[in-house]
Amino acid sequence: MEYDVKSHLKSVLKSLPPNVKLVAISKYHPQEFIEEAYAEGQRIFGESHEQELKQKQAILPKDIEWHFIGHLQTNKVKYIAPYISMIEAVDSLKLLKEINRQAAKCGRVIKVLLELHIAEESTKYGLTLEACRQLLAEGEWRSLEHVRIVGLMMMASNVDDEQQIRREFTTAADFFDEVKATYFADDEAFCERSWGMSDDYPIAVECRSTMVRIGTMIFGPRVY
Repeated sequence: MEYDVKSHLKSVLKSLPPNVKLVAISKYHPQEFIEEAYAEGQRIFGESHEQELKQKQAILPKDIEWHFIGHLQTNKVKYIAPYISMIEAVDSLKLLKEINRQAAKCGRVIKVLLELHIAEESTKYGLTLEACRQLLAEGEWRSLEHVRIVGLMMMASNVDDEQQIRREFTTAADFFDEVKATYFADDEAFCERSWGMSDDYPIAVECRSTMVRIGTMIFGPRVY
């Protein structure tokens, strides 16, 4: 039976408040599924593998906003810099500087989110809150003219305990307020709080998320 992307997408969109953006996570899903979602008006798609993204970007409509959502190695930045709209998981100054370098070569400014590690799982990437404070306090990011930090992202622990998930999202939201007030008070672009996935996005929305990353609920099980 063919998977009904259209009705699943509509269902997700209907459940989101107007101020929350949907990043449709299309990694490991075929081009046809993306085209179906695109036909319904979806424009932001998330991928986490440079080669798969390159193939899709080459053949799909040029007004798609591609978000790189996975852990990004510095040596891969040059391949996506010409067209990526946002890099959602920046977890080091080294990566930030490389994105700036490659964006400069392309004459672009690339939007990025700083990734926080709040979840109680060692497998997750990201900056601890203290490491994020330190990165921002040291201030080297201010001289990077080809990247723009527009917010924060994180993933909650993969658990059934809703209170724990809510606690982690709330920690991220409170930390966003701290960072906004300290470093970006006059920067309207610093506004994105990217947390919430297929299993936990309703809680994320309650915890002030502005951007949810949903794949399985729209596209079904992944095709590896």
